[in-house]
Amino acid sequence: MPEQSLPQATAPTGASPETSSSPGVSRRALLGTAGATGLVLGAAGAAVGYAAAPSQAAPLSSLGADMAMFHGKHQPGITDGLQAKGHLVAFDLAPGAGRKEAAALLRRWSATAERLMAGESASSDDTYVARDAGPSSLTVTFGFGHSFFSRTGLEKQRPASLDPLPDFSSDHLDKARSDGDLWVQIGADDALVAFHALRAIQKDAGSAAKVRWQMNGFNRTPGATAHPMTARNLMGQLDGTRNPKPADADFDQRIFVPASGSGDPAWMANGSYAVVRRIRMLLDDWEKLSLTAQENVIGRRKSNGAPLSGGSETTAMDLEKTDAKGDLVVPLNAHARISRPDQNGGAAILRRPFSYHDGIDADGAPDAGLLFVCWQADPLRGFVPLQRKLDRGDALSKYIRHEASGLFAVPGGAAKGEYVGQRLLEG
Repeated sequence: MPEQSLPQATAPTGASPETSSSPGVSRRALLGTAGATGLVLGAAGAAVGYAAAPSQAAPLSSLGADMAMFHGKHQPGITDGLQAKGHLVAFDLAPGAGRKEAAALLRRWSATAERLMAGESASSDDTYVARDAGPSSLTVTFGFGHSFFSRTGLEKQRPASLDPLPDFSSDHLDKARSDGDLWVQIGADDALVAFHALRAIQKDAGSAAKVRWQMNGFNRTPGATAHPMTARNLMGQLDGTRNPKPADADFDQRIFVPASGSGDPAWMANGSYAVVRRIRMLLDDWEKLSLTAQENVIGRRKSNGAPLSGGSETTAMDLEKTDAKGDLVVPLNAHARISRPDQNGGAAILRRPFSYHDGIDADGAPDAGLLFVCWQADPLRGFVPLQRKLDRGDALSKYIRHEASGLFAVPGGAAKGEYVGQRLLEG
C-alpha cells in the first residue's frame, strides 16, 4: 500500500521521577520547560533539580511534551505525523436533538479538545487518567456525516462532495460500523492520553448524541527506530511512501478545500474530506506467500520499500523496465503500480491510517488490519477513482476485505474564540 512517512521524533534518553502530587497542579504546569525545549535530563540531573526545587516537576521527555495546536487554518490530525495510538468514533444525534443541540455539543467538544491538546485537564470532573502525562502530540479532529445535515435541518448546506461513496467489489460492509452523524478522530503518542481524550469526548456528548461505532488503532511509537522512517503495516510493508507532502506545490489544492471557487459551501473553506475504511487483512493467506510473491503483489521490496525496478524507497518507479525474459519487473497488477496518481488521472490522497487488532477468531485467524483514513479536497477526484482502479485489478485485493466505511466533511480549523463547525451551525 502507498505509504505515510513519520516525522522526526527524539527518543527519550532518561526517565523522569514521579511528579509532585500537590493538588491544583495542571498538566500544563507539569510540563515545565520541556514544552518549549523538549529537554530531557539524565537521572542524576533530574534528581538534583527535583531536590533543589520541590515545587517544580522534572521535565518530561520530548515524546510527552510534544504538543499540537488546536486553533489554526486547518484542524489538527490531518498533516500531523502518525501517532502511536488512535481512536475513531462516530456518533448519532439523539432523537429530538437538532441544530441547537449540535452547536452546543461542538462547543463543548472544541473546548475539551483545546484543553487536552494543551496538556490541561478535561474539566472539573476530570478522570485523572492522563494526569501524569504531557500532551503527547494529542490531536482531536471533528467531522460531519451525510445524515447530520438532515438531522439538523441544514440540507442546503450539505456539500455535493459528501454524496455517499459508490459500491466497490471488495466491500463487505457492516452498516452498524459505517457512517454516522458526527465523526471524531483522536490520536496521541501515549495510549492513556488517547483514551483519556476518548472518554472525555464521550462524556461531553451527554444526552445530545450516542456512540454509533468506535474503533481503536495503533502505529509504531515515534523514536522506536534508530532513525525516522516510513511506518510499516501489519503485512510488514512500508506504508505511505508516495504520500503527498506539504512542501509539494499542489498539496493544498489536492488535500484542502479552497476558500473560494470550489463549489463547496463557504463553511468548508480550508477543510478536507475524510474517507474512513476498516480494511481487514487476511494475514493467514498473506503470510503463506513467499517473500518474492509478496513483493510482486505490492511492487516494492519488503525490506526497504524500494520499487522492484531498483533504487531506494524514494526512487521513481520504472514501469517499463523488463527482466532478462522480457517480463515487466513491476507486474501490471502490482498495488504500487495501480495506485500511482499518474495511473489514475492524477488522483491523489493523503493517507493517515492506524493499524488495528481486535482479537482472534474461533478458527484462529487474527481480526487485524488497517483503519484506513485518507484526506482529499474532493473524494470524487481523490479516493473514488483510485479505489475504482484498484477494484478492477489490484493484486492486493485478494488479501484484504473492506468491512466498514464512512465519508465525513471536516471543516477548517477554528479560530481563537470559535468552535469547530461554528460557521455551519451559526451561519
